[in-house]
Amino acid sequence: MGDISKDINSTFVNNRVKALINIIYTANWINSHQNEFFKPFGISPQQFNILRILKGAGKPIKVQTIKERMVERAPNATRLMDKLCAKQLINRLACADDRRVVHIEITSQGLNLLDIIAKDFNENLLENLTEEEASTLSDLLDKIR
Repeated sequence: MGDISKDINSTFVNNRVKALINIIYTANWINSHQNEFFKPFGISPQQFNILRILKGAGKPIKVQTIKERMVERAPNATRLMDKLCAKQLINRLACADDRRVVHIEITSQGLNLLDIIAKDFNENLLENLTEEEASTLSDLLDKIR
């Protein structure tokens, strides 16, 4: 089991500072693991998030709706979607009622990629936590926000 004090060779003024640094450190650690995991699939964690949003929607949805539902609010969401479109994982659909509105749908290739990823994707980053501990952690993170 890790210890933030040892991991970064530091001491802290109090436990709130230690907890804050630990959250930031852990978020970066998780991000790094996710980037490595998704690299062989040719997508980023943010692009994976977009694909999951589209799959969950079950129908084409507006770009703005995707941006609102993203776990990590990406100012470059349009660029991320451009790349997914170039890989034929999503399609852009013009709105008949309003030319300014674009709807996005996941393609069968995008759905297939999600199925392939699901076979390899595991949540073992949290394997050291029991279900109860994971629930408590989630509640504490919610409380911070």
